[in-house]
Amino acid sequence: MASETEEDLLKSFMAEVSEVERDNEVQRILGSFKLNPFEHLNLPFDASTDDVKKQYRKLSLLVHPDKCKHPQAKEAFGALAKAQQLLLDPQERGYILDQVTAAKEELRAKRKKELKKDNASRIKATVDEGKYEEQYERSEEFQVHLKLKVREILAEKEWRRRKMQMRISEEEGRLKKDEEETKEMWKRKREHEEQWEETRENRVSSWRDFMKTGKKGKKGEIKPPKLKTEDPNKSYVQRPVKRA
Repeated sequence: MASETEEDLLKSFMAEVSEVERDNEVQRILGSFKLNPFEHLNLPFDASTDDVKKQYRKLSLLVHPDKCKHPQAKEAFGALAKAQQLLLDPQERGYILDQVTAAKEELRAKRKKELKKDNASRIKATVDEGKYEEQYERSEEFQVHLKLKVREILAEKEWRRRKMQMRISEEEGRLKKDEEETKEMWKRKREHEEQWEETRENRVSSWRDFMKTGKKGKKGEIKPPKLKTEDPNKSYVQRPVKRA
């Protein structure tokens, strides 16, 4: 029954939302950093999965294309759906939170250097045994720095991923080209062998004919005399015959 009451309250709230507020939310969503789903849902980095579901439900009703007249409402609605999907996926959520941890470590190292220069703050941080830093990390100032640092790290990671993907694609293209050239070479070789085999009978027959007609006679073999062509004009000079 309590859930139904909550449902009624949510619907009542949405009915009171002005068109201006809906348009502003669409612009906020589309203006969020694309690689950070926490920004799309306007949630802190320590938000739970239940927080993600509740926030998605609230914002999706706010910018739903059937309720919002903004021309990019559908795009904003899709961005929210993708953000929820990422944050409910353990692997994707873990990846983003790993970058948040890396961002915190960088900011802490930077602040540690700054505190060394500020004796008063350094002494206070030492006396408070870490409470001073915990309080600072909960401050709005730190959260702004953290948000920007997470953007920076996510952008760098994405750039490296795209560069690696580009190199992989180039290598795959090169390997594919080499494979096609190798296939073409073997294809030409097979065609040549097939053509050679097809003409084998003709070559064998030609060799046999040569062996029959073109072979020289054996030594000492008597050959028939060649026939002389008679010259009717007696144009040749005949040698005189010696008498005995």
